Amino acid sequence: MVEVIRESWAHVEPQSEDLGRHFYATLFSRAPATRELFPVNMEVQRSRLLRALVHVVQMVDQPDDLVPFLEQLGRDHRKFGVLAEHYDAVGHALISAVETFSEEAWTDEVSAAWHESYAMVARAMHAAAEAERGPASWLGRVVGHERLGWDIAKIAVQTSEPIPYRAGQYVSVETPQRPRLWRYLSPANAPRPDGLLEFHVRAVNSGWVSRALVAHSRVGDTWRIGPPMGRMYADPSSERSLLMVAGGTGMAPIKALLEDISARQEKPRTQVFVGGRTWEDLYDFASLRKLSYSNAWLDVVPVVEKEDEASGAEHGTLADVVTRYGAWADHDVLVCGSPSMIRATVSRMLVAGTPLDRIRYDPFTVD
Repeated sequence: MVEVIRESWAHVEPQSEDLGRHFYATLFSRAPATRELFPVNMEVQRSRLLRALVHVVQMVDQPDDLVPFLEQLGRDHRKFGVLAEHYDAVGHALISAVETFSEEAWTDEVSAAWHESYAMVARAMHAAAEAERGPASWLGRVVGHERLGWDIAKIAVQTSEPIPYRAGQYVSVETPQRPRLWRYLSPANAPRPDGLLEFHVRAVNSGWVSRALVAHSRVGDTWRIGPPMGRMYADPSSERSLLMVAGGTGMAPIKALLEDISARQEKPRTQVFVGGRTWEDLYDFASLRKLSYSNAWLDVVPVVEKEDEASGAEHGTLADVVTRYGAWADHDVLVCGSPSMIRATVSRMLVAGTPLDRIRYDPFTVD
């Protein structure tokens, strides 16, 4: 079934822009109320939901990874006011779009595969949303905004009540600068009784939300914050040492995890690699180095792709340097960063001999 879906998607993927337009036109025609769930300007949004739907449908043969993610996604979508009938409308629009652009490649077998796979996705999401009794979202007030460079900022947000997240997880945020455009961000601190959250935001070229947050966030802004998501965590019951690999603002969840570990009685031996193209990309490395100086259980290694002899950093990509040090087969491994960095690092580690079941990463945190 999965192979049938992947082959049919490969057939229509070159027409994904037109397919996305068809998808949303069908959705809004069948369920007009769903239009209010999306931003006025659909340019950024047009392909996002469609790509996500196709991605999860293609993962139906990986239930151990897919089902927990779908359950989190279902709980997260409560913030939109999603109803049961919306799942039906989305499924109809998705299958209609794929069928339309498949033309003669659309067969009874292909139709059955798409219907069965999407039905499983919708059931998992809807069941988790129905079972959740916590808040659909929280409000937070920006209490600090510090520019660390032209493209990066630290933003502190005080929430109305503590959000029940685990160090290493991420949340979705909606800001006044970009209404109805949600962005995933990872808190850079472990949960605190006062509910304060610190976020690291880098402005990326195509990131409407990230660019607005870096340049235009103001103290006093009110954010809406969705439920925590993600499977990044350092298992306190594990007796193995830890390896953490962070690229760019992937440093944020690593800092939260280190803060959480620092508060434990038993602290695992922890090796951290932090990388970027240049030394300037390691925007908060000084705080990690300071933490390592005062904690014997922690060692931190900077990595840069462009040589800078004065920095003392290792040279190469994170994938190069981490695997240069070994296979890390006896470690629990956490990888944080951009999707491309995660793919490259995890692939190289698997080739080097790191067991897949020892590696944790969240591939869904994109702008």
